[in-house]
Amino acid sequence: MFKKILIANRGEIAMRVIRTCKEMGIKTVAVYSTADADSLHVRFADEAVCIGPAPSTESYLKMSNIIAAAEITNADAIHPGYGFLSENAKFSKICEEHDIKFIGASAEMIEKMGDKATAKSTMIEAGVPCVPGSEGVIPDFDTCLKVAKETGYPVMLKASAGGGGKGMRAVWKEEDLLPAWESARQESKAAFGNDDMYMEKLIEEPRHIEIQVVGDSNGRACHLSERDCSVQRRHQKLTEETPSPFMTDELRDEMGLAAIKAAEYIKYEGAGTVEFLVDKHRNFYFMEMNTRIQVEHPITEQVVDYDLIREQILVAAGVPISGKNYYPQLHSIECRINAEDPYKDFRPSPGKITNLHLPGGHGVRIDTHVYSGYIIPPNYDSMIAKLITTAQTREEAINKMKRALDEFVVEGIKTTVPFHRQLMDHPDYVAGNYTTKFMEDFEMKEPTDN
Repeated sequence: MFKKILIANRGEIAMRVIRTCKEMGIKTVAVYSTADADSLHVRFADEAVCIGPAPSTESYLKMSNIIAAAEITNADAIHPGYGFLSENAKFSKICEEHDIKFIGASAEMIEKMGDKATAKSTMIEAGVPCVPGSEGVIPDFDTCLKVAKETGYPVMLKASAGGGGKGMRAVWKEEDLLPAWESARQESKAAFGNDDMYMEKLIEEPRHIEIQVVGDSNGRACHLSERDCSVQRRHQKLTEETPSPFMTDELRDEMGLAAIKAAEYIKYEGAGTVEFLVDKHRNFYFMEMNTRIQVEHPITEQVVDYDLIREQILVAAGVPISGKNYYPQLHSIECRINAEDPYKDFRPSPGKITNLHLPGGHGVRIDTHVYSGYIIPPNYDSMIAKLITTAQTREEAINKMKRALDEFVVEGIKTTVPFHRQLMDHPDYVAGNYTTKFMEDFEMKEPTDN
């Protein structure tokens, strides 16, 4: 087992990894930028190393600085969390070259699944259902036009190196294809330094449902059932739940087996997520695989009583998985609390938290790195906390979430707490009747003075 793990991340996920490491008797090293000097992960790690100034390109994405921090502290493993370098094949390879265990996918696995066009080709080979469309990267517009005709409109153009909705364009008719092709490529080039595009049939009224998997070094994988991530804004998830209100036992088994097939085909090692689009007829199609821990992993942990970070560490240390699949015994919902103003189109709201009261009670979990007096820097993702409620039924989990949101007090900045509170009362959400288009028709109700 590892003696010391460096956490190449910040915020709540760094705190989350530190907690499990402490429980396992493993020493921890925090890395931080100058903007994060007062963050909780710096305080609670056994050691902390400053790796650069506030911009992530000069700190959390600076591979040489992170490797140097690992070497001077004698860390024998690096946990990358999510985001930043967690799905960077080069970084995984550099860790291997320096005899530091990367607690995540190998460079080869990341390369197979990180590029979406390559991932789709790989999944077709594995026999996993995929959305009809191009077989890989589209070389030019003439090919794009041909594939669109063969696939049938509407189609979705996607950046091969994409993420977060960048480089994506829905096209409903042929005359709109050229401008969509050009603008998507420009956006992808600017965001990822890569303008490769591929195309898929646009699935109407889709749900975004992902399956959590864990694979070991022996090539075996298991699944831990699904998470429904369909409530999104600009392709960014806002809330997630498990089990999905759309799921049936039969569909869960089918998707679970498909996810295992995907993981075992590439001999996946570690915790990962196979993401699917599911149409209104419950046909499901592979979308992508995330070769890292997910933001929304706590809800899976809550309903199957399973520490996914611990399992990541064990698998990285060569411990085989049990091989059994896990099914939800409870219902759990996660709300991402962001430093944003939901009344002003979710405008970022960095600044000092002048007062903070976190909810508690049975079935309430909060993953966060903030405290009263903490200054939220403008340099990073705006998420400041994850509020998770767990109960016997979905109705009870929603009611518990309403109560917890009512107790959640953050002063000095704006947050998305009011949005989530209104969401929990929305009749379509309460009925479990939502798709990835849900937020297009959602309107915040202005607060009224009592």
